[in-house]
Amino acid sequence: MATLDDVRALALALPRTDEKVSWGSAHWRVSSKGFVWERPLRRADEAALEAAGVPLPTGDVLGVRVADEGVKAALIADDPDVYFTTPHFDGYPAVLVRLERIGADELRELVEEAWQQRAPKTVAAAWLAEQGRRDG
Repeated sequence: MATLDDVRALALALPRTDEKVSWGSAHWRVSSKGFVWERPLRRADEAALEAAGVPLPTGDVLGVRVADEGVKAALIADDPDVYFTTPHFDGYPAVLVRLERIGADELRELVEEAWQQRAPKTVAAAWLAEQGRRDG
């Protein structure tokens, strides 16, 4: 079971990342661009999930920037127990994550890929090279 502290540690270990509190929730940014954030559900979110027959999360929810809506759809289709969305995110490349159901390795991969999407290209390339990897 992952926690917001796990997300914090993963995000802040990446270059040029900081944490900001906005609307009472933690947001992690790279060069002032958000890539992962704490996302408590709103009443409208809960109503939409209930109407769609999607179980409500019992723990913390993380919003994560993804490459595009195709990636978002694939994550949700592959593991709907972990990934979901609400109408609030229609047309936006982000997915919601039930932290209590995601494994440590999968969370690390998700956070790193979100960071790569938003980091300046030279910063991401340098970090990947340090990791011994070519691309995300």
